[in-house]
Amino acid sequence: MSSCVKPKEQTEANPVVLLHGFDSTCLEWRYALPLLEEAGLETWAVDILGWGFSDLERLPSCDVASKRDHLYQLWSTYIKRPMVLVGPSLGSAVAIDFSVNYPEAVDRLVLIDACVYAEGTGSLATLPKALAYAGVYLLKSIPLRLYATSLTFNGLPLNTCIDWTNIGRLHCLLPWWEDTTVNFMISGGYNVIDQIQHVKQKTLIIWGEDDQIIDYKLAVRLHCELPNAIICQVLKCGHIPHVEKPDAVSRLILEFIHSDQS
Repeated sequence: MSSCVKPKEQTEANPVVLLHGFDSTCLEWRYALPLLEEAGLETWAVDILGWGFSDLERLPSCDVASKRDHLYQLWSTYIKRPMVLVGPSLGSAVAIDFSVNYPEAVDRLVLIDACVYAEGTGSLATLPKALAYAGVYLLKSIPLRLYATSLTFNGLPLNTCIDWTNIGRLHCLLPWWEDTTVNFMISGGYNVIDQIQHVKQKTLIIWGEDDQIIDYKLAVRLHCELPNAIICQVLKCGHIPHVEKPDAVSRLILEFIHSDQS
C-alpha cells in the first residue's frame, strides 16, 4: 500500500504532484498543500518508496530504480495525465531522474533548494551492514534530528523546533524504517549530474535565501545547466521554504503554472 495525500477532487487540468526530501514524508506539505488546493489546483502529495508512511512490511527494494518504478506505477494507475512534478531537496533528484526516464508523465518541474550534485551516497554504500544500521539508528535519534531541524530552518523558536522535529521523525518509528533506509544507502543513492542537461521540461527553481544546507552557487549552476529554467529566491528563508514560507512557495508555483496562460 502506497501512502499519499489524494486531491479533494480530480480535474481535467494537469495535476500538481508534490514529492519530499531525503528520509522525509508528505507531511512536509502540511502548510502549502491546502493553499494550492484553495487556488483550484488538483494536488497530490506522494511518499517516495522507502520513506514516508507506505506499508513496506514485505521489504521491497528501495533503490533508485525501485523508487522510480513505484512513482510511475502510481502515476499510470491513478493520475494518468502529465503532471507538474515538485521536488524539494533530494526530491529534486527524484524528480529529475523521473522526468528524464518518463518525459511523457511530466509537463513541467519545480525544484526547491535542489540537492542534485551529490554523487549518490558515496562511501556509505560500501559500509558493512552492521555499521550501516548503527548509522541509521543514530539518524533517527532526537538530538540529531533537533540539530538538523535547527540547521534546516531560519531561526526557529525552540518549541516550534521540537514540534517540527517530532513531525519529521514520525515515519522513523515504523518497524521497517531501518531496513529500507539501509537498503537505499548501500544501493548507491541518486547521482543525476549527467541527467540534468537532458531535462526537456520547463523548470522553476526556488531557493531559500538563507539555506545552510545547499550553497546558492549550486542553484545558479543548476539554472545554467537546465535547458529551460527560471530561478526565484525566497527571502529570509532556509532549506525547506514550503514549510517555512508556504504562502510564498504556493504563489510561485501558481504563477509558474499559469505563466503560459497569461
